[in-house]
Amino acid sequence: MKTAVVTGASSGIGKAISLRLLSLGYGVIGISRSVKKEDFFSENFTPLQADLSDEVSTLLACGTLQNTTVHMLVNCAGFGRFEPHEELSTRVISDMTFLNLTAPMLLTNALLRDLKQNNGYLININSIEALRASKFAGVYSATKAGLKAFSDSLFEETRKSGLSITNINPDMTQSNFYDTLRFEPSDREEEKLLVSDIADAVEHILRMRKGAVVTDYTLRSLNFGISKKKL
Repeated sequence: MKTAVVTGASSGIGKAISLRLLSLGYGVIGISRSVKKEDFFSENFTPLQADLSDEVSTLLACGTLQNTTVHMLVNCAGFGRFEPHEELSTRVISDMTFLNLTAPMLLTNALLRDLKQNNGYLININSIEALRASKFAGVYSATKAGLKAFSDSLFEETRKSGLSITNINPDMTQSNFYDTLRFEPSDREEEKLLVSDIADAVEHILRMRKGAVVTDYTLRSLNFGISKKKL
């Protein structure tokens, strides 16, 4: 059985991808601070609790994973704060940068030899913000643009191996990502993405002929919509 590591596996896009991979016959190691085996009802799911915004916790997770044969890494964990830059705390800036960018690079560093040897997949769940400039999104956009640049460079670096590397760049997706924000996706079906849409993209990538790689997979809602929360 092939093994996939998925970060942010306890909820949202990460959980949807984990469930989809389990349905496709993968063993899944799901990483998050609160992930539990009983949430997945599968003997092929292994929880690994770690805080990927914390350097020590992330390095411990990397050490644990180095003893496992891995065929796929899906970097999905992340968060965003969308405020004027001077209003962001130094802790938020530091945590966002580490979780969204540094942790994926560390995990990739720990698993890259395995992924190359196993003709595997590295899939980074990025954001539409990696491809554009939006106000109040300076730090978030920088982390996502950085993750895209890392993926693009690594694709060129590993191109003689059998490793496939893909950035998935979703637009606003209905998930717990927006729980602490002042806005959320629209209620209209045509104005938002669903977590299942991102899982569909992952499955599509896995079903493609191995000799072809979609390096950037951008998903947009048919129409644009946003809902501001009542404060």
